[in-house]
Amino acid sequence: MKKQKLPKIFVLDTNVILHDFRAIHNFQENDIVIPIAVIEELDKFKKGNETINYNAREFIREMDKITDNQLFGNGIQIGKGKGLIKIEMGHEFSDEMADSLFEDNQDHRILATTEWLAQQHPDRETILVSKDINLRMKAKALGLMAQDYLSDKVNEEKIDNISKEVKRLENVGEELFQKIFYQDGGVPAKELALKNTPANQYFIIVSKEKKHTVQARYNKGSDTVVQVKKERAYGIEPRNEEQTFALDALLNPAIKLVALTGTAGTGKTLLALAAALEQENLYDQILLSRPVIPLKNQEMGFLPGDVKEKLGPYMIPLFDNLAVIKRVFNPSSREAVKIEEMLKTEKLLISPLAYIRGRSLSNTFFIIDESQNLTPHEVKTIITRAGEETKLIFTGDIHQIDSPYLDMHSNGLSYLTEKLYGQELFAHVNLVKGERSELSELAGKLL
Repeated sequence: MKKQKLPKIFVLDTNVILHDFRAIHNFQENDIVIPIAVIEELDKFKKGNETINYNAREFIREMDKITDNQLFGNGIQIGKGKGLIKIEMGHEFSDEMADSLFEDNQDHRILATTEWLAQQHPDRETILVSKDINLRMKAKALGLMAQDYLSDKVNEEKIDNISKEVKRLENVGEELFQKIFYQDGGVPAKELALKNTPANQYFIIVSKEKKHTVQARYNKGSDTVVQVKKERAYGIEPRNEEQTFALDALLNPAIKLVALTGTAGTGKTLLALAAALEQENLYDQILLSRPVIPLKNQEMGFLPGDVKEKLGPYMIPLFDNLAVIKRVFNPSSREAVKIEEMLKTEKLLISPLAYIRGRSLSNTFFIIDESQNLTPHEVKTIITRAGEETKLIFTGDIHQIDSPYLDMHSNGLSYLTEKLYGQELFAHVNLVKGERSELSELAGKLL
């Protein structure tokens, strides 16, 4: 008779809870242990308006609801079909830990708890779950099992797809090619032998005889492939095929959510801002925002001045993109004057994301720059605040992440692109060619 495998024991690090306060519900029938050191750390995060502060508070409420005045003892059932959860008090460092890890800090206390549990339950797998790669390395060096929090990670195949979303259709007959090029409303997808095509899929179509190309998009509502025409937006003209696709999505009122990915200098933020200005009469406000991730982990207090002055340097890249658009026009032109008026009246507002998160977003064109530094939960929170007639644009480079607890698989931009791919309200374009300068593109490729 086959011996039944015992449930695993997962020990959660603080950063997992700050990343996803409902993480405890994602371990199926396995048991969860929260070291007392984690509770102590969460206590330091419970005050504040950032997402991590919200998650710290919500987790404590979640735990209080589960326990319902019961003592933990050997553990309390998390829910139907779920395992047990308990808070484990601190344990002394083993001799091996004491010899190897000289500092007595919360991370090392979490390791000590994990090691003690592994020794107490040799018949079960005890696994530390942490988004801190250094802590995972320390655990493995001590012979302990450790892994990242995997519930909202995007797999490698889907990550590859993010950078290959524009598809090529080769050897299209000249007659059909001409129909796509000239016929209003495009051509039925079946004429191109397309089946199960995701909504708003972009194509580069190549004619068989003359090897001409045309850019196109699949319209799921009409089940047709329609030409994507090159359009200008507030003086900015697309310089390559991907930028043409990006402006098509940005200027299309039926597409309410757009993700633009790509390396630095590909024009993501510039195109989004130009499209917003082009359509400013359709919206009550244009918001440009980005998460504040201090370089080298410096806190905001290191910078002089009041809160506005402290945050100013982090918003400079957004103002730089606005300056590029303004330079297209004469300083006294109607377009340049309108930008200044919009800034004064705050119809065009550039602000850190923390200042915008709690707002209701109705009839707003909202650009979230550097969104690869957001967690999946943060992205979801922003989208769920979108009211009627609001359009959301998330831009970023999933290969350039500043947050220590996110990577290309677990950041909010990758998660958004993978989960909403194929929805009629959503479009994604990956920008490939750098257009900032020849030097910038060379550096991006070789350095």
